[in-house]
Amino acid sequence: MSQPFRPNRIALLGAPVEIGASQLGTLMGPDAMRTAGLKPLLEELGFAVEDHGNLAPSRPTSTDTPPSTAKHYREIQAWIQALSARSYELAASGALPIFMGGDHSLSMGSVNGVARHWHAQGRELFVLWLDAHADYNTPHTTISGNMHGMSAAFLCGEPGLDGLLGSEPRAAITPDHLDLFGIRSIDKLEKELVKQRKVSLIDMRQIDEFGVGVLIRRVIDRVKARNGVLHVSLDVDFLDPITAPGVGTMVQGGATYREAHLIMELLHDSGLMCSLDVVELNPFLDERGRTARVMVELVGSLFGQQITDRPTPTNAIIPAE
Repeated sequence: MSQPFRPNRIALLGAPVEIGASQLGTLMGPDAMRTAGLKPLLEELGFAVEDHGNLAPSRPTSTDTPPSTAKHYREIQAWIQALSARSYELAASGALPIFMGGDHSLSMGSVNGVARHWHAQGRELFVLWLDAHADYNTPHTTISGNMHGMSAAFLCGEPGLDGLLGSEPRAAITPDHLDLFGIRSIDKLEKELVKQRKVSLIDMRQIDEFGVGVLIRRVIDRVKARNGVLHVSLDVDFLDPITAPGVGTMVQGGATYREAHLIMELLHDSGLMCSLDVVELNPFLDERGRTARVMVELVGSLFGQQITDRPTPTNAIIPAE
């Protein structure tokens, strides 16, 4: 069984990258989460919180040939290399890092660095991808060329972006260590690749049928059985746009506010999470900070905020009246 990971320190790092997506505005995401009170909330929950500011990468010195179907490759390469190095340092410090985005391309760096650290500790890293999209395109399958749609595939070692990290060590996970959860938009070639690699994919039909509690417990049980740790990558568009309108990749029919909170609460109870991305928050498209506040509330649940005191972990028994 997996040993719980419950650090008392949290490291915040902003990654204001926006060129991996088609809609500008996510560069304001990290500061919107700060304004919405993320640090004070985590401190109220008893954590020592270190805010490391926003990352500002330098231009990479790599000489690889950019794929013609990967937009803004060089600029994103700079972000990924800097994020990989910084996330490795933060994970090795013993703190739990929270990477505040920024578009989802940042995960190619944040998860790589975290994976490098945990693999060195002899622990398997699993990734829970809470997203409307699978993000499992490669330069070969992509329709748009936007690199935020290639991030999950890159993390699983798919070819096409092999020089992206430059001299940074690549710590890929295997496809069976990735869980795509809440999916409701996937390209044709991307879908074929996910099926070929046998990546676990939970779409909204399955959530409607079985409920998020049953399905997220399956993920938790699988990670525990392998003595693994879990990186959670939370995209704003995982939520229904009625709840979280501040996103540039809006897809109708997403998770409800309560479904999302239940997932966060169960993940907290599991003691598995070792790192977190919060991505695609676009304040330019938001309604008076509404989405930023929702994301901060979800992070609060992920770190133990609750209305009533109850033992941890929870069990599946319904309390008597």
